Amino acid sequence: MLLKWFRVPKDIVFGEGALEYLSTLKGRKATLVTGGSSMKRFGFLDEAKKQLEKAGMEVSVVDGVEPNPSIETVIRGGQEMAAFNPDWIIAIGGGSALDAAKIMWIYYEYPETKFEDLVNGKFPKLRTKAKFIAIPSTSGTASEITAFSVITDTQNHIKYPLVSYEITPDIALLDPNLPAKMPPHITAHTGMDVMAHALEAYVSTNASSYTDPLALEAIKLVFKQLPTAYTDGNNIQAREDMHNASCIAGMAFTNSSLGIIHSLAHKIGGEFGITHGLANAILMPYIVEYNQKSTDKFTKIENSLGIKNIVEELKALNLKVGIPLTLKEVTEVEITEEKFLEVLDRMSENAFNDPCTLTNPRQSSPEDVKEIYKAAFYGTTAKNI
Repeated sequence: MLLKWFRVPKDIVFGEGALEYLSTLKGRKATLVTGGSSMKRFGFLDEAKKQLEKAGMEVSVVDGVEPNPSIETVIRGGQEMAAFNPDWIIAIGGGSALDAAKIMWIYYEYPETKFEDLVNGKFPKLRTKAKFIAIPSTSGTASEITAFSVITDTQNHIKYPLVSYEITPDIALLDPNLPAKMPPHITAHTGMDVMAHALEAYVSTNASSYTDPLALEAIKLVFKQLPTAYTDGNNIQAREDMHNASCIAGMAFTNSSLGIIHSLAHKIGGEFGITHGLANAILMPYIVEYNQKSTDKFTKIENSLGIKNIVEELKALNLKVGIPLTLKEVTEVEITEEKFLEVLDRMSENAFNDPCTLTNPRQSSPEDVKEIYKAAFYGTTAKNI
């Protein structure tokens, strides 16, 4: 019998001041995992540490997680945890910090783990030493709710999406005060990542009656509130709605999986270092156009939202939040035509082989993927692919 599952963290604590929940935990030691300097700079790392110390815990910090966390970083983090021996691992920061902490958790409990085994879906049984809490500072990846982690092989320029219900956090803490500090461009990129999660969950071949309402609600919230969160970062209602939308979309896609928006974004991110949410945002209209031939669910979205053309609405939303419509217009990294064409075949093959391709509503091929990349680079239509 083929059974399906719907799994999310046991507890989701949300609303302003949710960080205070940390003071109610029971335990001896806790390790905080974070990325760069923003959680320190805005005082959230100190606040989390203070709340844990209120609970009577000794606290260590593993920091320096890079924007695209590497295999080396997660192994280092696991080793640092092993020296401290925490019974709570608490990730605070953007999706990179949360993703990295999940895999550090594995290397803490099982130091001899081979990364290739994780890539192949062979995960050990966790919670032998610690439980896991995720506190997102961005409204985007939904790593606080999901069974996913994306880790980069810097040697081979490949991002690996690792998937196992074992790494679903025990508790997700959603405090909108954290994303309120995000600058506009990060608000835009992470917000469009939410849209990609929700859209792909809704049209996934593994979608269900459990995931569809969540995905649709997240799509509505992003269309409604992302422009406001982008232009008025201090609007706490818009921030809270986007933070909730991220989590709700995460509930959907962690149980339905994704599609080739993410497959292509993972691989172009590995090749050029383009921010994941930005890559998703640019690729999305072209892939929706491509997928429309195989599903009527985009029409259902249009009917539900009262819009006529979802492809044009996605493009309009991108422009509202400062995102270009083509890959060649990206300025955060250089994607020259020469370099793009040089890696195109390899990148297309790798994207086709990404696990997210399996649940895309339209069966694709490396050749189709190559044409989609070209459409997104030059700004041509994907209707004829």
